[in-house]
Amino acid sequence: MFTGIIETMGTVAAVRSAGAGMRMTIRADRELQAVKIGDSIAVSGACLTAVELSGADFAVDVSPETLSRSTLGEAKPGTRVNLERAMRLSDRLDGHLVSGHIDGQGKITYIKDLGGVLVLGFSVEAALARYMIKKGSVAVDGISLTINECSSSGFEVTVIPHSAKITTIGVKKPGDRVNIETDIIGKYVEKFVAGDAGEKTGSTKSGIDMEMLAKTGFL
Repeated sequence: MFTGIIETMGTVAAVRSAGAGMRMTIRADRELQAVKIGDSIAVSGACLTAVELSGADFAVDVSPETLSRSTLGEAKPGTRVNLERAMRLSDRLDGHLVSGHIDGQGKITYIKDLGGVLVLGFSVEAALARYMIKKGSVAVDGISLTINECSSSGFEVTVIPHSAKITTIGVKKPGDRVNIETDIIGKYVEKFVAGDAGEKTGSTKSGIDMEMLAKTGFL
């Protein structure tokens, strides 16, 4: 698990095919302390496992699933990425609970610079937007952000100067694609509400209706 608070940025140093996946070497802007082989590192929001370490360099294997869902499939030497080590249970949770499992991609539709404070709009598929609420949380390229406004096709966030300076969001431009992870709590709530019927039929229709509310004494 992660918090969405980026520790540092890094640069993709090399990529090569590894079966149906990819082996990627990343050079962190500063050495990530106390990292060992087998540790999880979020790379622009995607939870990956360190398989090689050398100073500030580390290598990860990217699965076909991650390549298909995230922007890492387009990564090449020189691509800048956000980095965060897995959280410890003793840490403060400054952002929000981030699993590092990318739900899909979004596209930047506009950027407004309000004297250093950036307001960004993103378009996303309805399947992602359904888990977004006003003042809820979303991870964009691994960055924990608060949703200002949202609709069935997109959302808006505000990025403070500090976040713009220490993450890749500060160099993005309209049209760029980003990794999106929606709030994990919303997905669990939907699953619990759908109940067994959703599991058996694949439907996400809520099991709550007027009849159920009457039977349980809410009406």
